[in-house]
Amino acid sequence: MVMVPQVTGHAGPQTLHHAAVPSGVWVPVGSGEALSLLRVPKSCVQACALVVVSHPRGQSAAHLRDSTSASVLTSALIHAGFAVLLSGDGGPASWGSPAGLAALGQVHAQATDLFGWSGRTYALGLSMGGLMALRSALPGAPYPVEGVALIDGWVDLRLAWGSALSRREEIGAAYGLADPPEDLNPAWLARAWGPRPLLVFGSPDDRTVPFDRNGEALWAEAGEPDVGGLVRLSGGHLGGNRFTPDVARQVAAFYRTLERRR
Repeated sequence: MVMVPQVTGHAGPQTLHHAAVPSGVWVPVGSGEALSLLRVPKSCVQACALVVVSHPRGQSAAHLRDSTSASVLTSALIHAGFAVLLSGDGGPASWGSPAGLAALGQVHAQATDLFGWSGRTYALGLSMGGLMALRSALPGAPYPVEGVALIDGWVDLRLAWGSALSRREEIGAAYGLADPPEDLNPAWLARAWGPRPLLVFGSPDDRTVPFDRNGEALWAEAGEPDVGGLVRLSGGHLGGNRFTPDVARQVAAFYRTLERRR
């Protein structure tokens, strides 16, 4: 394991500290349930943007690092010149909660002090991680997010809460509320705050996360029409066709397009 200094402050975009972490390896940032993993591309000589990847239910940053499927996505992002932060999201079942978002905010501040960060952040949410990815792009988040990509992502907290007793218990524990109100629901917040750059992948065959009421509904209600898009795939939840070089290229191209819009 590569040890790095634990940074407690955040002074905004950095261009002087890119030697603080070695390029090409996963470096731990944070601790406990907030433990995350940062990887900086060798091409990040002066400054590069950061992609924060939020994990599925029951997983962790280490799960994503060790996943052959997820590595198809992260390798493409690294190759495209993005630093990648595999987020612990405040725990394996944080469901986009305020506590999880606060933990991610602290990790983001630490991570972006460790390399030549350009000041721009993008989010990628997988399954449950869709809630965290979307919430991080809305007002009140601890750092700005320029665009969100979702793969089979939950975005409607109320729908997730009502879909199964096990999810209801986890969400109640994560939020410290028996019944989280609508104003903590990322889908409701996104509708209220208008169009966002979104790239949404999903399948009508998904029996775990209903695509029509999550990704499709989000795109219809809050997707910025001139960037990103809605990509309909086939097959069940987080199937292998979500982790192909073609999907990875689309995700990287989406973020690169937003980089050019600066």
